[in-house]
Amino acid sequence: MSKKYRKVLVTGADGFIGSHLTEALVRRGYEVKAFVLYNSFNSWGWLDNCADDVKGHFEVFAGDVRDPHGVQQALHNCDAVFHLAALIAIPYSYHSPDTYVDTNIRGTLNVVQAARELELQRVVQTSTSEVYGTAVYVPIDENHPLQPQSPYSATKIGADALAMSFHNSFGTPVTIARPFNTYGPRQSARAVIPTIITQIANGMNEIMLGDTTPTRDFNYVEDTCRGLIDLAECDAAVGEAVNIGSSTEISIADTFSLIAEIMGSTATCVSDKQRIRPENSEVFRLCCNNDRIAELTGFKSQVEIRSGLEQTIDWITRPENLKRYKAELYNV
Repeated sequence: MSKKYRKVLVTGADGFIGSHLTEALVRRGYEVKAFVLYNSFNSWGWLDNCADDVKGHFEVFAGDVRDPHGVQQALHNCDAVFHLAALIAIPYSYHSPDTYVDTNIRGTLNVVQAARELELQRVVQTSTSEVYGTAVYVPIDENHPLQPQSPYSATKIGADALAMSFHNSFGTPVTIARPFNTYGPRQSARAVIPTIITQIANGMNEIMLGDTTPTRDFNYVEDTCRGLIDLAECDAAVGEAVNIGSSTEISIADTFSLIAEIMGSTATCVSDKQRIRPENSEVFRLCCNNDRIAELTGFKSQVEIRSGLEQTIDWITRPENLKRYKAELYNV
């Protein structure tokens, strides 16, 4: 399969989307350097459990995106970078916003600064639909106002602006990829879909959730990764912010009902006060307009939500995976 770059770096490669993206890039024939968060256990996160056909076919660099020297070293001899490393849990950002500024904003600065100095051919800055806040109109296109409704979303808005400033100021070839709500195998219980699945799988009759009225645009992780790669390989995407979503909308309540149906559960959902965001922080409606990515790359989501949920349920409910989750606890 043809590829645009020789060697690419994936920051956050040890995480949910990053590990899937690393696998997808290896399968496309890329030389991949996986940037994982340094730890004394020498854990590579989800890459410790990567697919057999990918194992041994990527390089690992352990470091911290908050350290500019390590980022510079990691990017040496790379042609492009997919920057996914970030703190993403919204509730955690309420009480530890400093860590989000350090990781999400300063980490992005380190990446684009090194990319500029090393003259990389492409920087894909991974954003989030949370930067849009509650939809002013739907479907949400890239011209939608940015609304910082949480410290997390504020730092992602800042990171995106910083990355784009390097494109405008220095010609750094930046593309801002803006995925909507990615889900699938390996996602942590801080996200609603694994929260529902793990509680049902553990035999709970009352499933603890926050507000179930908001709607989300859920996109299966394989589709998100394909969108990221498509944008990286598209020259016309340089200097652009581009959505990646399914262009469908479903409420949390209906998502719960669909998961319960697939799993054959009669459980009911119960509102848990600690899981409810502050009123002005909750994002009540998200639905993606995919026109720009379709025009640029021909991208269209391929995994319908029922199929994606079935694959996710199958993975999470395997005993070796289910035991990783603490379903009885609220995962901030």
